[in-house]
Amino acid sequence: MQQRKYQIGVMGSAADTKYSRKVEKMAEEIGRYIAESGNITIYGAEKDYDSLSTAAARGAKKAGGITVGVTYGKGKDIWDKEGNTDVIICSGLERGGGREFVLVNSCDGLIAVSGGSGTMNEMLVAYQLNIPIIVIKGTGGWADKMAGEYFDSRKRMKAIPAANPKTAVENILKLVKKNAQKN
Repeated sequence: MQQRKYQIGVMGSAADTKYSRKVEKMAEEIGRYIAESGNITIYGAEKDYDSLSTAAARGAKKAGGITVGVTYGKGKDIWDKEGNTDVIICSGLERGGGREFVLVNSCDGLIAVSGGSGTMNEMLVAYQLNIPIIVIKGTGGWADKMAGEYFDSRKRMKAIPAANPKTAVENILKLVKKNAQKN
């Protein structure tokens, strides 16, 4: 029996936070490594501008991977100028909770790169749902702030830091496989 492909979410800053080209390339590498592992890249598909999550989708498609974009509101009009999204899920919900829940609940594991309030929201949803979280250290935003930290006093799960995209993907796949064996 063939094992289901894992759905790895890549969450990160939107372009209006003005991330560096170096961090954008790291996000693309994450998507590439997910694709090369034979798994699926899930991301928050923005409607009005580029993002690190969209960069991960670009990297995944360049490597022949499958991508799923979860967007807010109605309609499939997303910021994907190169056609890197295989499946668009229109949540019908807005930013700030609804879309993020649908997005994260569709993931087996999550990798955060930099990130503003949306990424933090997504990490908190993952924590509440016991979905493993890896953060890329040195990328700024909430990924750096949460690296190696618990989300609250219950200390159920830390945001596990990774030094680079390859290690992040290797580690999230280990955690996801471990979770799958428990369930």
